[in-house]
Amino acid sequence: MIDWLAEAGALASRGEPFALATVVRCEPPTSAKPGAHAIIRADGTVSGWIGGSCAEPVTVKEALAALLDGQPRLLVLAGEGGRPGRAEGVREYTMSCHSGGALEIYVEPVLPRPELVLVGEGPVVVTLARLAATVGFAVTVVSDDRAAAAGSLHVAAALADVAITPRTAIVVATHGRADEDAVAAALRSQAEYVGLVASPRRARAVLAALTALGVPEPARLRLKAPAGLDLAAGTPEEIAVSILAELVGHRRRAEGVRLAAAAAPAAATAPRSADEARDPVCGMGVPVLAARHRSETPAGPVYFCGAGCKARFDADPGRFLASGPP
Repeated sequence: MIDWLAEAGALASRGEPFALATVVRCEPPTSAKPGAHAIIRADGTVSGWIGGSCAEPVTVKEALAALLDGQPRLLVLAGEGGRPGRAEGVREYTMSCHSGGALEIYVEPVLPRPELVLVGEGPVVVTLARLAATVGFAVTVVSDDRAAAAGSLHVAAALADVAITPRTAIVVATHGRADEDAVAAALRSQAEYVGLVASPRRARAVLAALTALGVPEPARLRLKAPAGLDLAAGTPEEIAVSILAELVGHRRRAEGVRLAAAAAPAAATAPRSADEARDPVCGMGVPVLAARHRSETPAGPVYFCGAGCKARFDADPGRFLASGPP
């Protein structure tokens, strides 16, 4: 038995996304009982136990979707004799691997906080750091003091010591002090957003300098300069608000792109790869090489998630081949 609380804490401390699935209610016969937990990582691996061959694939599918849209969900899996709850927001599935019972599983995504790295000093940085923290960003400030403490001559070199992921946003506000070096370092990172606090004239000068420094055009096109939405901002505080609004919009659009990219293959009715088939009874994906249950048809082999689905198919193949999974 895993210590799910310790594992969840370790994953969270490393900033690794995962979903926690908890059985909250059951109607016998079910193998999992209320209070059972499982942790599902972003690669689909499962630690713990929340049910067998019908419950786990459904839970993994919904957990991966939860990691993309950030929304928890309540799953109801009901077999013959089970009484699913009919309520808005409840996702219902057929428990086809046994003759009765029901499981209710709560799936909650645990996502790392979005990261914001502010490079520089001044009122814009101070205000932006404070406001960004209130909307959930984990904020890191790379200032002249931090650079000096790290033994660097300027903040661009100190930026190399900051952990940056594809979900990090970087805003450079060095106000003419080695802007080009700081922006070039930011553009070489994995950051999904790089912005420069500057006037339009200064922004054009920095872009020209980046070209001279050999920064490739695809990288230069990633730079938002001047940073922030056009709100006719005048004060440093207003500039900070315009940048934060842009960051929130960028983050939400990026989440939508990731969600759409993940949902596209899941929506297909054909097998997602040569190694996976689709159970025609319940619709679950079945790894072909590891499948323990299969039936032969004139069109070729059909694979199932468990014995229950195979039995239902074998009793009336034409029904499922004609209509597909419900």
